[in-house]
Amino acid sequence: MKGNKASVPEAREALDRFKMEAASDVGVNLKQGYNGDLTSREAGSIGGQMVKKMIESYEKGMK
Repeated sequence: MKGNKASVPEAREALDRFKMEAASDVGVNLKQGYNGDLTSREAGSIGGQMVKKMIESYEKGMK
């Protein structure tokens, strides 16, 4: 896969909502569209929060 294209294009909207929720959880102000003004630390904290939530969701499903 090249770039940031979703494997399932129909999931883009849900992924964007998920990203906004994760950003809110860690206190990063994301705006719709381009967010090139984010620091690496802010972007990493959003990604980390998303992974954390995905792992929690998976673990709940295993019980």
